[in-house]
Amino acid sequence: MVLPLQLIMTATVQVEHAAPQLYATLNTRRTCSSVSTPRITTHYTVHSRDKDSRWEGVEMERFADEADVVIVGGGPAGLSAAIRLKQLANEHEKELRVCLVEKASQIGAHTLSGACLEPSALTELIPDWKERGAPLNTPVTEDVFSILTEKHRIPVPILPGLPMVNHGNYIVRLGNFVRWLGEQAEELGVELYPGYAAAEVLFHEDGSVKGIATNDVGISKDGSPKDVFERGMELHAKVTLFGEGCHGHLAKQLYKQFNLRENCEPQTYAIGLKEVGLDYSNPYLSPFREFQRWKHHPFVAATLEGGTRIAYGARALNEGGFQSIPKLTFPGGLLIGCSPGFMNVPKIKGTHTAMKSGMLAAEAVFPKITAESLDSETTGLHAPEYAETLKNSWVWKELHAVRNIRPSFHNYFGLYGGMAYTGVFYWIFRGKEPWTLKHCGLDANQLKPAKDCTPIEYPKPDGKLSFDLLSSVALSGTNHEGDQPPHLTLKDDSVPVSRNLSIYDGPEQRFCPAGVYEYVPLETGEGMRLQINAQNCVHCKTCDIKDPSQNINWVVPEGGGGPAYNGM
Repeated sequence: MVLPLQLIMTATVQVEHAAPQLYATLNTRRTCSSVSTPRITTHYTVHSRDKDSRWEGVEMERFADEADVVIVGGGPAGLSAAIRLKQLANEHEKELRVCLVEKASQIGAHTLSGACLEPSALTELIPDWKERGAPLNTPVTEDVFSILTEKHRIPVPILPGLPMVNHGNYIVRLGNFVRWLGEQAEELGVELYPGYAAAEVLFHEDGSVKGIATNDVGISKDGSPKDVFERGMELHAKVTLFGEGCHGHLAKQLYKQFNLRENCEPQTYAIGLKEVGLDYSNPYLSPFREFQRWKHHPFVAATLEGGTRIAYGARALNEGGFQSIPKLTFPGGLLIGCSPGFMNVPKIKGTHTAMKSGMLAAEAVFPKITAESLDSETTGLHAPEYAETLKNSWVWKELHAVRNIRPSFHNYFGLYGGMAYTGVFYWIFRGKEPWTLKHCGLDANQLKPAKDCTPIEYPKPDGKLSFDLLSSVALSGTNHEGDQPPHLTLKDDSVPVSRNLSIYDGPEQRFCPAGVYEYVPLETGEGMRLQINAQNCVHCKTCDIKDPSQNINWVVPEGGGGPAYNGM
């Protein structure tokens, strides 16, 4: 199923080597060379510094600070939680220290969406948002829903009550909206720390979450310390809220640590170009090039012709919905927003549900934090009440009602079968059918071997409606310190060539929307190697999600690095 997540950005792109045809099929030299595998990964999460003589004598003590609540991620969920906490503190005349860390250099700089915002949660959180100048200036005036054939379109009526109805919603630049939320949070006394990437979850001796540590800075590309090396700092809290967004780096660790996905379906994703589900099976498919081809459809081209490309970006989004929501609470912490995944898939909206989840989390932890005696069996506060209040809220009701729409498209009749199912069981019965359909499993497991698939010939970009990849990434604002270990880490440096290239023809060079991965000849001329252009990374997380070997582990680079979306 295809669903959206929009793109845009602005700055310098660095590429160590640009192959003449990034997506060229590598039909020769697919096998491993007899030469030892070149080292690609130098990050300390893979190669321990304890065993590296270059780190002997380096001061590794971290400064620690205390807060009542630490929030990871300055998106709609994290900021809504922060605002609600301070509102409650003011109402009850309590002192409450709330600290929020955000890896982007500015609040909103990594926020990307072609958002049609449903203002329900915003109105609950800040009733006078219009008077406060919230950047919701473009109300929806018309909905158009179509099935596109190769050259034509079939209009589809949007019946009252269907989730695609947008009456009362607003077209917004989500980055600008998030920046405005940050201003509201600061006015209330929330401490915002943009440019600080949360790199590690800290634990108490009893196993409960203690807080987070920001990443170290001043490490060379080869993994050795620079003269300016500085250890990250620790932020401890009574409870930590994790709102990193889709496929969060720390959330992945928490899923394993507390077995949070034991009773839910695997999450499934799409990449927001326009919009390609990441459950596709042909390894030759390029989401970026599908996007370029889509823009040439006559119905779409009529809107774009005469326009100017001004920015670019990409981001993954959760499509699993109700079935894929993990356990949300654990000793010392909670998951909020798109980190666990509250997007209403047929609505293609998740901002309102993310905000509401953050608000409910704040309301669940506030009484525990401010109680005269801490009522918790663990050192880190456990707030299972959050999950219960969420299940009793309109968020749960909304997601449950549409739970079967997304998986219904995985049927013998495909698109039309899914549409028929939606018409009958949602429009007529409002999702009250007594069963819940399942997804097809991990997106990473859906790729077929290249030998079983047909290579896709994409048309060359015309430079007017469609464009090449690298010139697009140059408009993303992406910038990373070049002399740091690549944050796209590999658990095993030999796997890309021995498995991904040999079986799947190197799909990472196609599914990445930023030209980060490319296969280049070894210097000896015998075989190929994977090259990672980490400077290009737009933090979309697609590689971590779609890698068929699940060998790529995306970790945070130095704080402040990444895209610079200007209100996208």
